[in-house]
Amino acid sequence: MDSAQDVGPWNSLAIDNSHYPHISYYDAIDGDLEYAVWNGSDWDIETVDSKGDVGQCNSLALNHSAEPRISYIDVDEGSLKFAEWFSSGWRTQTVDSRDEYGNCTSLALDDAGKPHITYSDLSWCNLMYVVRKSSSWYFAIVDTQITTTNNSLVLDGSDYPHIAYNDYYGQELHYACWNADGWDIETVGTVDFVGEHVSLALDNAGNPHIAYYSKSYTALKLIRWTGTRWEGEIVDGPGQVGEYNSLALDDSGNPHISYYDVTEGDLKYAAWNGSNWEIETVDSDGDVGKYTSLALDPKGNPRISYYDSGNYDLKYARRY
Repeated sequence: MDSAQDVGPWNSLAIDNSHYPHISYYDAIDGDLEYAVWNGSDWDIETVDSKGDVGQCNSLALNHSAEPRISYIDVDEGSLKFAEWFSSGWRTQTVDSRDEYGNCTSLALDDAGKPHITYSDLSWCNLMYVVRKSSSWYFAIVDTQITTTNNSLVLDGSDYPHIAYNDYYGQELHYACWNADGWDIETVGTVDFVGEHVSLALDNAGNPHIAYYSKSYTALKLIRWTGTRWEGEIVDGPGQVGEYNSLALDDSGNPHISYYDVTEGDLKYAAWNGSNWEIETVDSDGDVGKYTSLALDPKGNPRISYYDSGNYDLKYARRY
């Protein structure tokens, strides 16, 4: 969908109520943040921010009017930035520039449209959380003395944040949630070493499901909270599959996961049908499948944006 030089590493997908896809992504040649939306017959593509090397680690969300909001990293400044679309165009701002910010951001919008962002602070090894109220940003440290290279943020029905994240050096999977008084934090998936890629979703009961890459099993795994305990399983593997995973739950609470098969260089997709996992290869044309982002349309059909690292292109796949 975009083949201008080297585009697509770090991309994020969202689907609006008209079933149209919106994708934010990084232009690695120009160091720009790009945005594309399907207009019904073609892709409208525009540059959101081009001031320096910006756009890595982007995360996209749509408000109730399907207007895009994007969190991302400014590499030159080492800062967290935020972009939002209004009728007059894009407005960008620096959210946090106090320290050096790392290679992950995750954005969610609450019912009022207020942005919530999680991100890593490499200077102090903290996992950070920030929310905008009125015109001010309010910051909190979620976890300290931890180097996280990937985190995934979801808001529950009360707009409380839930976060899955990795400990890069401890190779552990962590889960944090806000309980109105403070953060409840626990280590999950302790039976194996956890890789860099994690993705979180909440079911209708508010129970977390986390997809992640297991270094111990070289496999894609899913762990979920049943209400009384954590239960984990291998979805696909072994064979070095499961990196760059992206998780979504359908209306029945069944998980769908897009991910990268390192061994074959393929984009893969797994879906739980109620009794077992259905696994298929979506794209095997070259080295494809890194930086996957999965979303389900209003009918539950999967859509995936991803990076073709052989041709340096941003690609998009959908099931009809």
